[in-house]
Amino acid sequence: MDRRSFLTKSALGGTAAAASTLAAPAYAQGNRTLTMVTTWGRGLAGVFDAAQKAADNINAMADGQLTVDVKGAGELVGAFEVFDAVTAGQADMYHGADYYFVGQHPAYAFFTSVPFGMTAQELVNWYYHGGGHEFHDELGQIFGLKSFLAGNTGAQAGGWFSKEIKGPEDFNGLKFRMPGLGGKALGKLGASVQNLPGAEVYQALASGAIDGTEWIGPWADEKAGFQEITKIYYTAGFHEPGAGLSIGMNREVFESLTPSQQKIVEIACAEAHQWNLAQFLSNNSAALGRLQSAGVKTMEFPDSVWDAFGGAADAVHQENMGDDIYKRVYDSYMASMRSSSAWIAKSDGAYSKQRDRVLG
Repeated sequence: MDRRSFLTKSALGGTAAAASTLAAPAYAQGNRTLTMVTTWGRGLAGVFDAAQKAADNINAMADGQLTVDVKGAGELVGAFEVFDAVTAGQADMYHGADYYFVGQHPAYAFFTSVPFGMTAQELVNWYYHGGGHEFHDELGQIFGLKSFLAGNTGAQAGGWFSKEIKGPEDFNGLKFRMPGLGGKALGKLGASVQNLPGAEVYQALASGAIDGTEWIGPWADEKAGFQEITKIYYTAGFHEPGAGLSIGMNREVFESLTPSQQKIVEIACAEAHQWNLAQFLSNNSAALGRLQSAGVKTMEFPDSVWDAFGGAADAVHQENMGDDIYKRVYDSYMASMRSSSAWIAKSDGAYSKQRDRVLG
């Protein structure tokens, strides 16, 4: 039997049985400590901050009823073990990038980013007004999770390379760190794709274990120190134009909270999302200037490379269309993106172009 189908039926069956025997939900009382595990090394710029911000929000609003204890990657479980830890009840919630968990279900990629996907604004348009949150919840029910967006990095850079990329053929045999469906697309160009936790990337690049890496953007990349290893930096990437970060909470734990506590978790995540996006965007320009002053060469991929990215990205999507959930999420996501983009391009896009022309 398909594992996802089995889990879905088991979860729904269990819910139905509980509903028939309980007249009202039983909520745990008193102060509760909730353990949050993360995919981020403690203190990792921006991404760990988002996890801590969400936890701090819950702690502040719960007025002593809830206390979230945040664990960095490796402190309780490894970075890529957090999903299983929460579904198994070893921890109460995780904070991470859901595209790390495409092995559980490929549709999880949409809640971080997919190649040639949504900007940060387009993502929240879909998430809150186009059915995205409902799809996130549908996936969560399969694995016993309750999920929320809880951070966003904004547009991510194309990455750091040991050599210039002049054509698609330059990716053939290149050892490159890139998670999610973007990494799968890069693999179709012949790259040897690595999926490393953030805390391990610097050493891998410095040792030559990888030839290049994407991480986030100028501020977080500067904090990580990649400019100490290479000076070739591509500032626009195809893989994560607006990467969302998520909290996944054990569903039984979430349902044991009172309705007001559940709303606290929801609002805490939403506020952390906006705060974190602003954190990244407000720091990136100054960091880019410092990188350039230190000799970093900022570059753009040629059109031939962008075209190759596009073909590879489409091939990755098509490989997953046989999965019902993936296809439904994809169709919803793309329809929302086209709708949002149609207005944003004619309003914000046109305005920004003219503003910069007029003001210089």
